[in-house]
Amino acid sequence: MRLSLRNAAWLVLLAAAGSVAAVAQEGLTLRQAIQQALKQSPDVNVARAGIQEARADAALARSQFLPQLNVTEDMSRGNDPVYVFGTKLRQQRFAMADFDLNALNRPAALSNFATRLSGSWMAFDSFRTQKLIRSADLAQSSAATSAKAVDQKIVFDVVQAYQGILYAARQVAVAQHELETAQALLSSVDDRVKAGLAVESDRMSAQVNEAAMKQDLIAAQGELDLAWAQLRMTMGMPNLAQSTLQAIEPKEFPQNSLEQELQTAANTRPDLGALAQAQSAQSLAVSAARMSYGPRVSAYGNWEEDRGRDSGGTNWVAGIQVNINILPFSKRAQLARESAAKSRVDAQLNSYRQQVRLQVSRAHIQRQTAKQSLDTAKAAIDQATESLRILKNRYNAGLATVTDLLRAEDAERQAQATYWAAVYGNTVAYAGVLFATGTLTPDAAEELQ
Repeated sequence: MRLSLRNAAWLVLLAAAGSVAAVAQEGLTLRQAIQQALKQSPDVNVARAGIQEARADAALARSQFLPQLNVTEDMSRGNDPVYVFGTKLRQQRFAMADFDLNALNRPAALSNFATRLSGSWMAFDSFRTQKLIRSADLAQSSAATSAKAVDQKIVFDVVQAYQGILYAARQVAVAQHELETAQALLSSVDDRVKAGLAVESDRMSAQVNEAAMKQDLIAAQGELDLAWAQLRMTMGMPNLAQSTLQAIEPKEFPQNSLEQELQTAANTRPDLGALAQAQSAQSLAVSAARMSYGPRVSAYGNWEEDRGRDSGGTNWVAGIQVNINILPFSKRAQLARESAAKSRVDAQLNSYRQQVRLQVSRAHIQRQTAKQSLDTAKAAIDQATESLRILKNRYNAGLATVTDLLRAEDAERQAQATYWAAVYGNTVAYAGVLFATGTLTPDAAEELQ
């Protein structure tokens, strides 16, 4: 058995390692990253535990309808007159001699072995239990809806981390290209210096520019490593190897009005739905606290067998009990507590609705800003590229200095960085709108890639 368990553990580890290797070899897609995060994220485990806890609370509430049955084994010995008198009656061994006054007042010690079977059942409690059951069911639904909100947050985190890698990889490619351009410029300037067409300071400027491009490439590679570390943490896969991902590309995303997005959020946000369900559950808890003032009707029964050394007897009793609390101080306190909790949940829901409205408005504005920034950056990069081409031709013709050329290259590099930052920002901003409106599902996230 120990060997089989050990083999099973090794198979699990090999399977996990194989999946990581497969992902690294084939290239990680956004959908794969999301699916893995939804399996491994600690936040998902917390949400699942919350669902299980709420399910157990619902089962506990229903258990109030079930009868209670207990079995007791008891062994006792004593010479208390009342104990001896009652025990002899229960053992069915009482005799005329036991009426002797001396035997009644100073009886000999007596042993008793008793087996008791007792049960009770709450037949009616003014519908308090029914209210608590409905409240627990709503709390369970609220926990499940909250778990959906957690899933969407994880999806959004993965989208941000994944797009961050795509952006960082594009920045590495830009930095690599700029380094190659700087090296080519240095070679060209070196040739011009040897030919007497440029001065030594031009070569030194080109060398400084090449060193700066190397630094930019090193920094870009470091940012790419950090982006991968962020994705590993978000996915819950610390050993995930870097792989080549699909390059980030500009995309056009649908855009709705702010009023439409606010309405969508009001209807689909899972966290809002969870709070609304919690509000309904608390309302039922207040009703249950009020119902506790009413009468309670319960049935009970008891069967007992008492045994001595050489004899024994059985007896039973059953009945119905009606209970009315005429001094319900604790119930008043309970009602006050549940009413205060209801007021708190109401205030939380109202406050959260305002927060959601602000979140949607912020995401809508950021989406518009990102779209405008992308359009502006696209025009700027076209202009910077054309300006660099013209200055290269002028430099080769001896009509511009190397300083002018380096400035043009720097402007083109900044335009490239701004453009790809705008592409990244546009994608993440659209994902932010989906998240703010409660529609960022794994299927919706695939549209981003």
